Amino acid sequence: MESNKLQGNSSPEMLAMDSNAFYQSPENNDEIDLAELWHAIWSDKKLIIAISFICAISSTIYAVNQPNIYRASTLLAPASKQAGTGGLAKVAGQFGGLASLAGINLGSGGTDKTGLALEVLKSRLFIEKFINKYQLLVPLMAAKNWDIHTDTLILDEELYNARAKAWVRDVKAPKMPEPSRWEAFKTFKELFSVSSDKESGMITLSIQHYSPEIAKQWLIWLVAEINNTMREQDKSEAQRSVDFLSEKLQETQLADMQTVFYQLIEEQTKTIMLAEVSEEYVLKTIDPANAPDEKAKPNRALIVLLGTMLGCILSVLIVLVRYFANNDNSSKNNVSEQNLSK
Repeated sequence: MESNKLQGNSSPEMLAMDSNAFYQSPENNDEIDLAELWHAIWSDKKLIIAISFICAISSTIYAVNQPNIYRASTLLAPASKQAGTGGLAKVAGQFGGLASLAGINLGSGGTDKTGLALEVLKSRLFIEKFINKYQLLVPLMAAKNWDIHTDTLILDEELYNARAKAWVRDVKAPKMPEPSRWEAFKTFKELFSVSSDKESGMITLSIQHYSPEIAKQWLIWLVAEINNTMREQDKSEAQRSVDFLSEKLQETQLADMQTVFYQLIEEQTKTIMLAEVSEEYVLKTIDPANAPDEKAKPNRALIVLLGTMLGCILSVLIVLVRYFANNDNSSKNNVSEQNLSK
């Protein structure tokens, strides 16, 4: 009876308000109709195709205009150990205690020349001297392409005036029109790479550049320079050791100490002789650098593919934003109309 009374008392307006409240509940509004979304995307398929096509064309033009970059590499192996190393270690084992009484440290005799050479090769001081010695600043900092037909490097006229042989780049202080040594070092480090195989001990040096011939030549110079640097360093140290030991030899009257000094001088003399005759003193070339025929980058097909995918995703997002914005405006209009009707 009471239920019948309640049903009789409920007016059509109240029932309509209840049904609207049900359909406009938060749970139902948060639900996304995938079929409706697909219909919205499909209805704007022309816009999606147009944006994707524009992005595909733009990425194709960008990829075609990118210059080829070639990577030259050379394979190196550690050269044989210095002739004086084993003998010096033997002397240190026999007369180390006696020499220490005279204030002389013979050391262990073992030095990782290859590891030291690689660290020197990557150091700022070595690279700066290398760039300055071979005048690499212009091809390093001003190059923008390479003409394969004439085998000439194309320079950026906004950075360097080839006729006047002057830097004309527009930069803010404290930078100068001519790149600094630090800028050249950072740029060279981006193009140059060193990798070593721990199992075989082989070392690979690589350089990327617009010109394959330049990349090859730089690698040849690098190997020669690091060998020369390490050779001159060892020669200088060995010569200083010989001079020092010769002075000590004149000062002592002990026969045992004289024996130590003579053997040390002999080992250091061997080091100097080995440095004089060894052209590849620390790093020995296994596979010399060669100008590559194939580019290392860019991957133009990948650039076009990624550009087209980006355009497709962007166009779909635009369509969905428009769809939700229109739905939001229509729902607000419906609510305002209902309020006015009340």
